[in-house]
Amino acid sequence: MAEQRVRPIIVKKIKKGGGGHHGGAWKIAYADFVTAMMAFFLLMWLLGSTSKEQKEGISEYFQTPLKQVLMGPSMGASDTIIKGGGGKDFTKKSGQVKKVEGPDGKKTAIDAEGAKKALEQAEKVKLEELKKKIEKAIEDSTTLSKFKDQLLLDITSDGLRVQIVDEQHRPMFNSSKAEMQPYAREILQELGKTLNDVPNKISLSGHTDATPYPNGEKSYSNWELSSDRANASRRELVAGGMNETKLMRVVGLSSAALFDKENPFNATNRRISIIIMNKQAEEDALKDGAAFNVPSKDSAIILGEVIKSP
Repeated sequence: MAEQRVRPIIVKKIKKGGGGHHGGAWKIAYADFVTAMMAFFLLMWLLGSTSKEQKEGISEYFQTPLKQVLMGPSMGASDTIIKGGGGKDFTKKSGQVKKVEGPDGKKTAIDAEGAKKALEQAEKVKLEELKKKIEKAIEDSTTLSKFKDQLLLDITSDGLRVQIVDEQHRPMFNSSKAEMQPYAREILQELGKTLNDVPNKISLSGHTDATPYPNGEKSYSNWELSSDRANASRRELVAGGMNETKLMRVVGLSSAALFDKENPFNATNRRISIIIMNKQAEEDALKDGAAFNVPSKDSAIILGEVIKSP
């Protein structure tokens, strides 16, 4: 038997590469890039939404953090975003300013408190102008001019008040009744025409003197009488042409708010008060839950509700 020849064993190894762009390594690099870009844009957004004072406060805190913690805020930085020091508080509202575009296209800063005061001043000026307008209407009207001594106009904290008072020998209503005298109807109907041109809401109140009913407060009293007279006045204002939706409140105050406090039985205490109310009074009314249709925001003066003593 012939001797078999031993063949060498050959092992072939194939070394595979990384696959180049067909592998997954690039995905990790891309994810890192996207994360870095997101962090960059987040930083840009934060820098753009902070004020100069806030940036200075943050910078000061990180420059000397231990000093800020131990010694507290430095001069001029009492309101801080970071406790212990730094710039202004993000939540602070008082004293803040808002930049708005002026008529020339340039941005100017407006203080919130200053803007509110300016608005109140403008509203007061408009009420003064309205007062002069009604006074002129009274002078020009042959109906109202005869009774100008019984028409009292003044500016109160609630707005412009028009009061129609009794004279000693010329009462508006029959004694102890809500039946109105003819001349009083003329006054209210003429006022109704004038008030209809005003954008404000109206608050109407009736007042009596302190003379009590024989049965006191147990049944029909000055409270009911003042309320009935206020409603009678409301009907005449509407009959004169005033839109009934302008009325916000009709109340009777009896003798609780005397015109002549020295003499509670004076005839001038018997009166009708018409208040053309301002914005602050309207806000007070809304807090009390009064329900009515609010005028448009473009109205120069908006109404309110609270009726205070003269």
